[in-house]
Amino acid sequence: MTRWLAPGLALIVALEHVYILVLEMFLWNKPAGMKAFNLTQEFADATVALAANQGLYNGFLAAGLLWGVLTRRRDVTVFFLLCVVVAGVFGAFTAAPKIFFVQALPALLALAATLLGRRPAD
Repeated sequence: MTRWLAPGLALIVALEHVYILVLEMFLWNKPAGMKAFNLTQEFADATVALAANQGLYNGFLAAGLLWGVLTRRRDVTVFFLLCVVVAGVFGAFTAAPKIFFVQALPALLALAATLLGRRPAD
């Protein structure tokens, strides 16, 4: 059980970022995207290209986490989890405090499990 905790939590964080990618790249100015980010139609339409760019970066975070987990590279997983934590803390201060709980906190839990868990045999 515990041997799957850290990779499982990291995969949840990766899947969350795939979901954010979809919202930002494809649904930003659609009802689901506007509801998720509390946007007006006018603002969503004006910022659709910026959101798509931001969604792409969330995809890179997901890809990095998947790379780290699937190759059992603790260093890669830790790096990308730290990137998510920094992005979540920055977003909490600059955009909305709930971002800390939605993005940074799950990554912090995965990071703690990764750092405290057993190292895979090299």
